[in-house]
Amino acid sequence: MSLYPSLEDMNVDNMVRSQMAQVHAPPPYNPVAMQRPSTGPVYPALADYMGLELSQDTIALNMPEYQIQTMQPTGSLATLVAPLSSQSLSLAKATVTQAIRQVVLCKDRDGKCGLRLHSVNNGVFVCYVADGSPAALAGLRFGDQVLEINNVSLAGMTMDQCHAILKKAPTNGITMAVRDRPFERTITLHKDSLGHVGFQFKDGNIVGLVKDSSAARNGLLTDHQLLEINTINVVGLKDKEIARVIEASPSVVNITIIPVYIYKHMISKMSTSLFKAQDRTPAV
Repeated sequence: MSLYPSLEDMNVDNMVRSQMAQVHAPPPYNPVAMQRPSTGPVYPALADYMGLELSQDTIALNMPEYQIQTMQPTGSLATLVAPLSSQSLSLAKATVTQAIRQVVLCKDRDGKCGLRLHSVNNGVFVCYVADGSPAALAGLRFGDQVLEINNVSLAGMTMDQCHAILKKAPTNGITMAVRDRPFERTITLHKDSLGHVGFQFKDGNIVGLVKDSSAARNGLLTDHQLLEINTINVVGLKDKEIARVIEASPSVVNITIIPVYIYKHMISKMSTSLFKAQDRTPAV
């Protein structure tokens, strides 16, 4: 999967690839000439998320563990050395890119992609992904920002307008430009002989780690919210339901988490009826 530091980089690269495919030869690459006419900064700036400023001061005050880290792409899976977990089917989709990525999905037999979108601060975000749906298989996740659908910019659009685009889209080849949730991380854990991975949680928030457990050794963090377990969305699930997801997981468990500070902001911006498990509206 290609990684791009910005939406413009992805669009320019796609343009170059398209031209190369037409002429069957690499054209002279001039990044200045290839760029589209400037129309001002693409909304929103990468330092902003759902209206939340992610400045260094904000990070230092609310998420000090991230203060000296830089948000760099994790690289391709080909560079990972994971002899124990390399056979995990969810590892590729659970890998966090911290970049803008291109996602291609289709519709199921009912003509649905299996997701719901929500408009926040003139941006459009994923608020629900159905388990096993085309959207889930393509790697879309709760809280991801969708910048484009089939090269149509979604900035300023309403939820209904975005859903209308999806409904009118063809069955196959639906292309999205997606921006990852900020400060999320995926950690691969291994169950011990008792089937435990070594952490406690309350309301989905990690509150404790077991000494010398896989969770402690692999850098799982407290005060972080569980988002996915082996790519299964657990946002809105009760703790007993999350525990059952972990119990049903194979020996390798990929945990995706996000700081509670970011998670609470996400939830405050989303209508509760759009993400709670017991009150989910139909996906499109």
